[in-house]
Amino acid sequence: MLNAYSSLFTLKLFAVLGCGLIGGVFFAFSTFVMKALAQQPPAAGIATMQSINITVINPWFMTAFVGTAVACIILAISSLLKWHQPSGIYLLFGCILYVFGTFGVTMIFNVPLNDALAIAKPDSPEGANLWANYLTDWTFWNHVRTIAALAATALFTITLR
Repeated sequence: MLNAYSSLFTLKLFAVLGCGLIGGVFFAFSTFVMKALAQQPPAAGIATMQSINITVINPWFMTAFVGTAVACIILAISSLLKWHQPSGIYLLFGCILYVFGTFGVTMIFNVPLNDALAIAKPDSPEGANLWANYLTDWTFWNHVRTIAALAATALFTITLR
């Protein structure tokens, strides 16, 4: 039993750290990165964001981003099996917030916007129009996933006590 408890604690700790890391990255984009990119000429902003969207696909970020989603799915199942425990509701809602509010929002909203930007010609009028809409839409959905990740961090932290 101690081994199962230890494994669950380790998974919760990973989820807290993962949600916090991802929430912090997204918070940075919401509070200053996108504002800085918006102050650049459209061609420079587009080219920089295109580069960011390529370099973000790396083992460190993907382990934190996808690994946290996997941990949350396992923890959600665990919370349903141990629903009678006082922290079960916090654990389940933390999982829901991260899986749907952070990971899901990224896949459904931010990634398609990134894909459209990837094929944009930075120096074209179409690229400039796309960029103006991208800044508004992408940043809105980034705010959503930031709040979800940070709220999940708080809920998972409660479950560690």
